[in-house]
Amino acid sequence: MRRLRILTWHTHGSYLYYLTQAPHDFYVLSKPDRPQGYAGRHGHIPWGENVHDLPVAEAKRQPLDLILFQDDPQYLEDQHEFLSPGQRALPKIYLEHDPPRDHPVDCRHIVDSPDVLVVHVTEFNRLMWDNGVTPTRVIEHGVVQPRAQYSGDLPCGLVVINHIARRGRRLGFDVFERVRKQVPLHLAGMGSEECGGVGEILHHDLPAFAARYRFFFNPIRYTSLGLAVIEAMMIGLPVVALATTEMATVIRNGENGLADTSVERLIKGMRKLLRNPGEAERLGRAARRTARQRFGIERFVNDWNAVFAEVTGARRERRVA
Repeated sequence: MRRLRILTWHTHGSYLYYLTQAPHDFYVLSKPDRPQGYAGRHGHIPWGENVHDLPVAEAKRQPLDLILFQDDPQYLEDQHEFLSPGQRALPKIYLEHDPPRDHPVDCRHIVDSPDVLVVHVTEFNRLMWDNGVTPTRVIEHGVVQPRAQYSGDLPCGLVVINHIARRGRRLGFDVFERVRKQVPLHLAGMGSEECGGVGEILHHDLPAFAARYRFFFNPIRYTSLGLAVIEAMMIGLPVVALATTEMATVIRNGENGLADTSVERLIKGMRKLLRNPGEAERLGRAARRTARQRFGIERFVNDWNAVFAEVTGARRERRVA
């Protein structure tokens, strides 16, 4: 398909990095002080040459083919403040990263229009949202295969969650606190220092850092499928997780990781992995196979290209031709 000029926002840096592996030009809105959501092409992520910083003051002058929203204020406010009427008439996609927050089954999505496509990152998310008349697609995560490989020589589990204390029960802070009293766990992520963690590990350093740990623990009750989980699986790190949301379709208990809704049973499983490195390695190998088959970057890019072609009319144009 032809190369597109896509406007978007820096909402989730690691997701944006993987999204921009698609062969298009991405113009990422920025503000001078780089506040959250408006960082543009900024930070420690190794952006490609197809990622362009676009100050909001210059947005109306930028030729574009497609608008890709990733958060409510972008759809409700930013497009009216920063874009021209002609740009607002372009094809639009709303990339929904999360399941509904206020109520698990009775939340109407902010987009309610047959002219905007909502892309969910998991089937669970699409199931839980009331999408109204809005058309939807699901594009599951895709990640680049890291160079690091699992060693598991550190008899300890790793948790990677940003601001876990601030985000509370939904992200499983109480579960993490309960488990680490019985099992050795290290916490990484932004704001983790306030909970005795090691702080943020840069995205390109995380695979090698994580590969030393015996297992990866995901205490999250209710959120989308985290990229950190998939990245851990890609290096052969066995995942221990609550069997909730989309995780229940990814981790098959005893086959490619440990998944359960009982924290006590998960603690028993973690202790077994600490005693038995061979079992951890077995689960990790199966996890890596799952990740490569389901979350490869080529499938991810192909799925996005198909959606881009759909909303811009490229498929229809080819049929006419």
